[in-house]
Amino acid sequence: MDAQHDPTAGSVPAFEILAPTRRILPLVLASPHSGTHYPPEFLAAARLDARALRKSEDGFVDEIFGFAPSLGVPLIRALFPRAFLDANREAYELDPEMFADPLPAYVNTRSPRVAAGLGTIARVVANGEDIYKGKLRFAEATERVERYYTPYHTALRRLVEETRAAFGHVLLIDCHSMPSPGPAPGPASAGDRGRNRPDIVLGDCYGNACAADVINAAEQFLRGLGYKVNRNNPYAGGYTTRHYGRPRQGIHALQIEIARNLYMDETALTRLPFLDVLARHMGELVDTLGRLPSDGLEPR
Repeated sequence: MDAQHDPTAGSVPAFEILAPTRRILPLVLASPHSGTHYPPEFLAAARLDARALRKSEDGFVDEIFGFAPSLGVPLIRALFPRAFLDANREAYELDPEMFADPLPAYVNTRSPRVAAGLGTIARVVANGEDIYKGKLRFAEATERVERYYTPYHTALRRLVEETRAAFGHVLLIDCHSMPSPGPAPGPASAGDRGRNRPDIVLGDCYGNACAADVINAAEQFLRGLGYKVNRNNPYAGGYTTRHYGRPRQGIHALQIEIARNLYMDETALTRLPFLDVLARHMGELVDTLGRLPSDGLEPR
């Protein structure tokens, strides 16, 4: 395994690539929300402490999918936290109320993500609490995008194109976790299959981001392990899935959201024993998807 750091982002890299010695399967894995490096200037500007800010993380997702190089697949993980900058948004989805100066016309101020307080620079953390003590300057947003967001997506785009060139097609899996409402029910494999909330949500932008064979195979495999699986509800896929998924060009994108109460204590922010089982299951899923017949996956 070869860990590659971004050289452009100063002392703390924007991202890390866990690269295999040799690429064996036509996949790229991405974890944009598992970063834990909180810049001190960000913490100084926040009205919340570091523990409260961590509630927005997709905790341990990069660890769950850390097997990727052993399967011959690269994993790119953002090292900056989601509360600081969200790589699963457009470069400039911003709430004008957060800024002391006017925003340029090219900024998307009207997206549903911005309305929810969860733009490229979030206004709130996952539980709805405001992050900042005061207003920001647009120059701060530009600096974050140029220093972190752009290098991350440049590297992700390169991985996708390299993999497609090597195999004729590529499947990008965007790896996420989702907060679990109510008390933690335990893993799906424990037999509690009657609850309504899903363990895993697969998002393909309602069939637009990947071939049907991909999401069908993923759902069938996960259900076979006892997980309760939803498609596109309530998460159909974020910017990464929408932007990179071009099935007719041989680029398929699938978002995976995993309920956090399966593998972590969401209050203490600590691992649960099922994390190791979940990681093994995700490895088996990735291997299964990587070996799908190329019929239907090649560019058309």
